[in-house]
Amino acid sequence: MARHGGRGWYGKVAGAALGVTVLATGASVWTAQAGTEGDSTPKATAPAKPGSDVKPVDTSIEHASDAGARGINITIDDGPDPRWTPQVLDLLREYGVKATFCMVGTQAQAHPDLVKKVVADGHRLCDHTVSHNTAMDKKPQSYQSQQILDAERMITEASGGVRPMYYRAPGGAFTPYSRQLAASRGMRPLGWNVDSKDFERPGTNAIVATVERELHNGPTLLFHDAGGDRTQTVQALRRILPRLKEQGYSFGFPVH
Repeated sequence: MARHGGRGWYGKVAGAALGVTVLATGASVWTAQAGTEGDSTPKATAPAKPGSDVKPVDTSIEHASDAGARGINITIDDGPDPRWTPQVLDLLREYGVKATFCMVGTQAQAHPDLVKKVVADGHRLCDHTVSHNTAMDKKPQSYQSQQILDAERMITEASGGVRPMYYRAPGGAFTPYSRQLAASRGMRPLGWNVDSKDFERPGTNAIVATVERELHNGPTLLFHDAGGDRTQTVQALRRILPRLKEQGYSFGFPVH
């Protein structure tokens, strides 16, 4: 999700988190993002299990859609949440849309049934760290490793073995190290082009207007299914999804 203040609810959830394994060792920011800032390859990552199909992917931050020139990627951040995620899933099912769910590790751990429902409906998973610290880019590499790798483990366990395909830094706080670490685990760094601003709850009309106004920026749209009352998000998606279809857009996944 975009950088916002006052995210204390994650701190409370995160406190319940961890039998954490602290692994290796970075720093930088979101629109140094898609660049090729020089930094050493991660010194240590979570070892692949025997027979694992983990394959490294590109470290650049992806925004493109696999649905082509008129493709749209719906991405949903910060859940899963027992109240809002089912409503989002119902809407996506109603309009035949697949999405990418960027999950916070503690939320996935607390609601494995919802993670499994997301997977069963054909959506993709994304690692959004353990505790959603938007100052990730100011933290040491050991902290970044713990946040990314423990969230990967939590999400994978909650899903019943389906690994996240992407990594989205909280607030876009990527570093060269975090991108390399995620990519070495097969998780493509994932950006966004259109921040719907739904987290700020500006009103359903404002969310819809923001998406329509900013859509020319690119195909990856950012929404949320946790972190507070998401009524406006659900209402906005109910208007946005059919409208985009009527305009000839198709829905896909971020290029992996």
